[in-house]
Amino acid sequence: MPETRSERPIVLAVWLIVAGVIGWWAAFSLTMERFALLADPEAIASCDFSLLVQCTANLESAQGSVFGFPNPILGLTGWVAPIVVGFALLAGARFARWFWWCFCAGTALAFAFVLWLIGQSVFALGTLCPWCMVTWVVTIPTFYAVTVHALRVSGVPWARRLGAWVPLMAILTYAGVAVIAQAQLNWLAQL
Repeated sequence: MPETRSERPIVLAVWLIVAGVIGWWAAFSLTMERFALLADPEAIASCDFSLLVQCTANLESAQGSVFGFPNPILGLTGWVAPIVVGFALLAGARFARWFWWCFCAGTALAFAFVLWLIGQSVFALGTLCPWCMVTWVVTIPTFYAVTVHALRVSGVPWARRLGAWVPLMAILTYAGVAVIAQAQLNWLAQL
């Protein structure tokens, strides 16, 4: 059943804009840190607070340039899509079901990449990058929200009720990451 005007996803639209701006800012900040480190290899990134909480180790690692260029460039380009979709929804745009599933696939790829990066940060690098964590914080609920909406526009009957659970799904994911990071890095003792 198609959405009526009163069923427009206003909350989703606002979330996409807010998350997109936050994610884009984090990517921009990381990109600027990377430029500073390239210009002066002796520089200390402004987001380096300790051996555990820092950006430099992540940015200069192989994991920091998975596709041959710094990962933050993915965020600079990728976070534009949620911002544009959010504003389009607020302006009254209606997207076809196939669009939502393509958008969902994009957020699923971002979610999978973030989970991989979390694993690399915690298990391989042993650091927590502040700007990376900001990206994680907005990517996770964005994935859940877009997936639920794609299910909703596809007519899945229980998807309407599932939308209310998106915050809890995100919180449980954050808690899982925190528990894993604590078990591996003992980050609470290092604060």
